[in-house]
Amino acid sequence: MSAKIQKTDAEWKALLAEKGAERGAFEVTRQAATERPFTGKYEAVWTDGSYHCICCGNQLFDAATKFDAGCGWPSFSEAVPGAITEIVDRSHGMTRTETVCSQCGAHLGHVFPDGPTDTGLRYCMNSASLDLKTN
Repeated sequence: MSAKIQKTDAEWKALLAEKGAERGAFEVTRQAATERPFTGKYEAVWTDGSYHCICCGNQLFDAATKFDAGCGWPSFSEAVPGAITEIVDRSHGMTRTETVCSQCGAHLGHVFPDGPTDTGLRYCMNSASLDLKTN
């Protein structure tokens, strides 16, 4: 996948610092790390608005699609059409579907086919990859 927005590691680090991103945001978004469950700032937030990529501002999810999956990470039933690219992830001895921002390639999390709504999906995201814009 070739992201539309490309920067050096130093540029991403500076941008994330300027935005006041969570500790570990560079490792999560640019190196596909995963934050520990129940530690992210958006895991238990239920505010109206929309969730955007912390790196480039691309709108990813409407807050109305967020639900409590009990897994320790913010979970959504539906992404904004075209906002996310899915990639087969065979790391850690598993086969999963990784989600990345379609604009800048930031690692967001994974999507699983076990969601409780009619989409059947659970977009399990790292808080460190998200920026909530309230209404």
